[in-house]
Amino acid sequence: MSFTRVLIANRGEIARRIQRGCRKLGLETVAVFSEADRDAPFVIEADHAVCIGGAAPSESYLNVDAILDAARATGAGAVHPGYGFLSENAGFAAAVEAAGLVFIGPEPGAIAMMGSKIEAKAAAEAAGVPVLPGYRGTDQSDARLLEEARALGTPLLVKASAGGGGRGMRLVTDLADAPEAIASARSEAKGAFGDAAVFLERYAPRARHVEVQVLGDSHGTLLHLGDRDCSLQRNHQKLIEEAPAADLPEDLRDDMRAAAVRLAQSIDYRSAGTVEYLYDPSRGEYYFLEMNTRLQVEHPVTEAITGIDLVEWQLRIARGEPLTLAQTDVRFDGHAIEVRIAAENPAENFRPETGRITLWAPPAGVRLDSGVAAGSVVGHHYDSMLAKLIVHAPDRAGAIRRAVAAIDTFAVGGVGLNLSYQRALLTHADFQALRHHTSGLPEMFPDGWTQPTPDTRDTGLAVMALHLHLAPAGTSPWESLGAWRLTAPAGRRGAASYWTTSLDDPIRISGTPETLVAVLPDGQSLTTKTAAMAADRLSGRVDGVPFTRIAHVERAGDHWRVHLQTPAGMTLTDLRTLEDRHLARASVGASGADLLTAPMPGAVAEVRVAPGDTVAAGDTLVVLEAMKLLQSLPAPVAGVVAEIYCAPGDTVAGHAPLVKLDPEEQT
Repeated sequence: MSFTRVLIANRGEIARRIQRGCRKLGLETVAVFSEADRDAPFVIEADHAVCIGGAAPSESYLNVDAILDAARATGAGAVHPGYGFLSENAGFAAAVEAAGLVFIGPEPGAIAMMGSKIEAKAAAEAAGVPVLPGYRGTDQSDARLLEEARALGTPLLVKASAGGGGRGMRLVTDLADAPEAIASARSEAKGAFGDAAVFLERYAPRARHVEVQVLGDSHGTLLHLGDRDCSLQRNHQKLIEEAPAADLPEDLRDDMRAAAVRLAQSIDYRSAGTVEYLYDPSRGEYYFLEMNTRLQVEHPVTEAITGIDLVEWQLRIARGEPLTLAQTDVRFDGHAIEVRIAAENPAENFRPETGRITLWAPPAGVRLDSGVAAGSVVGHHYDSMLAKLIVHAPDRAGAIRRAVAAIDTFAVGGVGLNLSYQRALLTHADFQALRHHTSGLPEMFPDGWTQPTPDTRDTGLAVMALHLHLAPAGTSPWESLGAWRLTAPAGRRGAASYWTTSLDDPIRISGTPETLVAVLPDGQSLTTKTAAMAADRLSGRVDGVPFTRIAHVERAGDHWRVHLQTPAGMTLTDLRTLEDRHLARASVGASGADLLTAPMPGAVAEVRVAPGDTVAAGDTLVVLEAMKLLQSLPAPVAGVVAEIYCAPGDTVAGHAPLVKLDPEEQT
């Protein structure tokens, strides 16, 4: 079972994390990559790298033959699957072992058993682990499922047996909706997992998601490494994870941990795994959900509070080494929080963000597991999660403060991220008071969430940061910026003007860095003394009080963008100089409102109209798939479909034309 070279059958931040674990043990790494990832950090940092196919996962990261060919070609002795892709595919694990390689994970049989939610719940029941009331029988007829649904009562969940991540799951609150819920869950499960089997279980509103990390070797030792809370979720996808799970009755916590070990022992589990529970505080009860037979995204919070390197132990166990820990050796220190950093826009229904990262300035002093760097291209082919921010503190309140402070100093350009939204979750009263639950986001943001915008003071400071950035050190801005700055539209001599999204109302800057005055469109002004920009810091004094703010200035297409640290977090301000304003005004109206274009790169999943169809404004014309999400693209105006430029299956670039409309005449 010895090996010296490990092929990592994954990408992004988890590939880099496994590479760090391999280097710690003196093992060489092999990266397999798609054409889209050719220049990714995990490829550059590997000892060996092999391109295994095109950007689509089916052509690369899900291509078992190509991965095994790469292992043979590079002399790898083991394969680590990471998480996602093939990590819980029993067939892949068996194929790795059949090829004479070591699979760094559990036995294929354990993966297969826990991969079936029906079989997993039966195993849990046999091990004495509580499960939710429901139906998990082999009779999958409509009549039997509807009969069981009536017996169970509402609310209930229809869930895919082979599912995960919320796919193939439907909530039923009215039994009249059960037939449609069963049909749609089956259809999605068949398409996503190749298995249409479903089961029913009672739905527990306001429940928390608690899980227990287990670790077992091939010599009969199996431990738990404590618990985690992953209750902040959107569409059954975790957003923020923490360890340990806070505010659990200690006897119940002990019972959860013991039950997880009992279940893992009953299937002779080896390697790292996670037993997931639903905890219902109103009943004081917990129920088995599933067992993940792989490393979890949230494993760093367990590492933080235990000091145990899970990847290192996965590698050691795969080499046949026994665990050198007993359960009594596992100690828990403080509290850890992990924030998932994703390329998406939460203010616009979590629209995926794509493009090239032009600025990557993460916070110092905290752990960041990242799959990208400045210059990385974020495409539409893979999951939107780019990185994970992990903090550790003596207690939960301290961990929250550290996480917020880290987000407040994290600046990224070129691609939008969900950092402001995650900050809003961390600072929300429900999260801080432990009132949050797995379906609680609508309660936390009943009117939706909006991106915070800079206030008057912060807008003035952002303009000052750009103003000083555009002036070479030691010269005055109006001298360095050229004679055009002295024309009437720019203001009198010694002044300059900048514009935000409004091209009509300028923000005027006058004075010298010793005394710099910004006058905003509403007439408010801000005066700074000894203002300076150096090393991405804006400093000076306002009303005699010194300040220093992180301030990154970058060119963003046809304008400037200022990333400014504020008391409310990192804010973005888009600004235009005089020439930018002229160019922007010249381009107004250049793109017709009668043309539907792709808001991002993606694959066309559906075209719902045909030439000659009459549509209303807002009707869905095209469905685009990007980063595993479906985006419905609405008609920009009412009219008649004139031309269609795409078909299902097409891959389109951002801003590509999709549908041309003949607008209806206004009367």
